[in-house]
Amino acid sequence: MPSRTTTLTRLAAEIAPRMVELRRDVHRHPELGWAELRTTRVVAETLREWGLDPEVRPGGTGLTVDIGQGDRAVGFRADLDALPILEEASPAYQSTVPGVMHACGHDVHLAIATGIAWCLTQLDDLPGRVRLIFQPAEESIPGGATMMRAEGVHHGLSSITAFHIDPALAPGRLGVRKGGITGASDRLVVRLSGPGGHTSRPHQTVNLIHVAARVVIDLPEIVRQRIDPRQTVLVVFGRVAGGSAENVIPTHVELGGTVRMLDLELWHSMPKLIEGIVTDLVTPFGAGCEVEYLPGSPPVVNDPEIVRIMSEAARDCLGADRVVATHQSLGSEDFAWYLEDVPGAMLRLGGALPDRRVDLHSAAFDIDESAVEAGILVGAESLLRLLEQHA
Repeated sequence: MPSRTTTLTRLAAEIAPRMVELRRDVHRHPELGWAELRTTRVVAETLREWGLDPEVRPGGTGLTVDIGQGDRAVGFRADLDALPILEEASPAYQSTVPGVMHACGHDVHLAIATGIAWCLTQLDDLPGRVRLIFQPAEESIPGGATMMRAEGVHHGLSSITAFHIDPALAPGRLGVRKGGITGASDRLVVRLSGPGGHTSRPHQTVNLIHVAARVVIDLPEIVRQRIDPRQTVLVVFGRVAGGSAENVIPTHVELGGTVRMLDLELWHSMPKLIEGIVTDLVTPFGAGCEVEYLPGSPPVVNDPEIVRIMSEAARDCLGADRVVATHQSLGSEDFAWYLEDVPGAMLRLGGALPDRRVDLHSAAFDIDESAVEAGILVGAESLLRLLEQHA
């Protein structure tokens, strides 16, 4: 009798071509956070075709589905939303929605989760239940994980896992890390105000363009001076808006950016620190300011035992040399919110293109689609081993 891993290897290879087509279909029709109506419907229809009974969230974005029976249950999270980016890559499955594309691999994640569902339906006597969570709005703040967590989709799970596609890691490899694997990311908006005036008489008004420049340049450095030098904080502005003419000092300037860090305790104290520094920076110039600090997600901290089990599954499925250590990133993931209540782990799944290097959130983003089959195989085997571990 063939081993379960051998059986899953065959099943993953069998379903992977269809899941690649599912990924391409979703890639052609991307939807932003909280608007993933078509995406949810396509996934739900596929699952129903296999005799499953997915539960779609109120409003039609996101769903869950249980496979198997019993009190023991483990979970796997996949995300659904795209990004407001105009795609510059030109694959045959290029986005048909102007200014929206899957630039973070969520189309890959949902294809893997759907493929896992099919593989599990082909097995007899599962050692418990697997809950697949298809989550909306991972890129939003607050993210979809906070909503689904409040709805209790993780209740009863003994563990929860996820993959994130890594365009820098070779296909067929799995990047693993115990402890922190992502950072926290918050959004910052600074609104500056003043009386405005003529650029020939800046001394008679408040030069908000100059004040804004000081905030952009000085804030990151002052933050670094206020924290332990062994800690990492990255303050970067991505948006500056203000002014309507070259010879007019504006009455309003707005700055938008992100604040990223690795330490959970520092994450809790950062809003007050940022607000105080910005106020101290602009007050001497006579500018008014409003600081809007929107906390995002805490760091994803992987459970060591779950990482061990998933790593062993990947070695058996892909080969011992295919499991490699990975770094802690300042990128964020709202998967972290589930880990506030349930032990779990997120691992990086290799999907590097053979001919070029692209980054997440890039307009040229794409992946080697062999990652879909590898993700289905390792994901299914890991979930079954976690069920057995918690027996």
